[in-house]
Amino acid sequence: MQEILEAIVQGIVQGVTEFLPVSSSGHLSLVQHVMGVQNTSLLFNVMLHIGTLAAVLIAYRKLIWRLIKALGLLLRDLFTGRFRWSTMDEDRNLLVMLVIGLLPLFLLFLPVPGTGQNVKDFADLWGTDSSILIEGFALLATSVLLLAAHFRSRSLVRGSGRAGRGRFRLGDALAVGVTQCVAAVFPGLSRSGSTLSVGMLRGVNRQAALDYSFVLGIPAIVAAAGLEGIDALKANEAVEVAPLLVGMVTAAVVGFFAIKLLRWMVSSNRLIPFVVYTAVVGLAAIVVSLVEQSAGVNLFTGVPL
Repeated sequence: MQEILEAIVQGIVQGVTEFLPVSSSGHLSLVQHVMGVQNTSLLFNVMLHIGTLAAVLIAYRKLIWRLIKALGLLLRDLFTGRFRWSTMDEDRNLLVMLVIGLLPLFLLFLPVPGTGQNVKDFADLWGTDSSILIEGFALLATSVLLLAAHFRSRSLVRGSGRAGRGRFRLGDALAVGVTQCVAAVFPGLSRSGSTLSVGMLRGVNRQAALDYSFVLGIPAIVAAAGLEGIDALKANEAVEVAPLLVGMVTAAVVGFFAIKLLRWMVSSNRLIPFVVYTAVVGLAAIVVSLVEQSAGVNLFTGVPL
């Protein structure tokens, strides 16, 4: 029963924080720190990713289907010589910008000189250590980005009467793609929050930036699930099926409603609650971490650091 309860809690945390701009990796790290859960099953993490993947695929099924059709038409025009940049419609433009935005993901696999590790390995290191200091500072960074995006959107409306461009440009796609890589390394830096904010800061309107952020995250979720799935197979873990399924379904259901909530809040420019929340949680995590480092023990479990 304890395993089922932990699966439900972590499924809720994953579903809510994967899509709301508050950082899933940061919150999972904080929850595991508070509950004293260490070395979470790799296979369980894979199932959580599958759950959130199902949520975004269902929520954005119409846009994804449009992009699939646009890809087919784009390939047809390329092979028949009828492709023209000047005649790119909105769906084709989004498709091309998504591909460009995914290119920076390869930076995660670059080796870090003198460490014997890749860039992405530091995410695993910082997300599983006994300290929550990095999570705290990363959550504060999320808060700052969201606040800057909020004021940028308001200034665009005051200046031109519009909330920004509806289409992404090359520089926008690259900036958001690099931001997604940075968020993948630092637990606590929200992927959805940082990519949404950078898109808005670049002058893209709120809804276009949000849709781009969510769809761009699909390959990232698939990649994360695939990499952890390979590690899980190598580890040959002995796990119970029930907690895996409960965690996956919980993450999918909660994630779907989290997407709906965020789309409504972004459309009405209600980012301030997330600004306040990530700032408060970030500051709390920093204070707790500093006290724990001074005391030498986890304040919630009493376990030595």
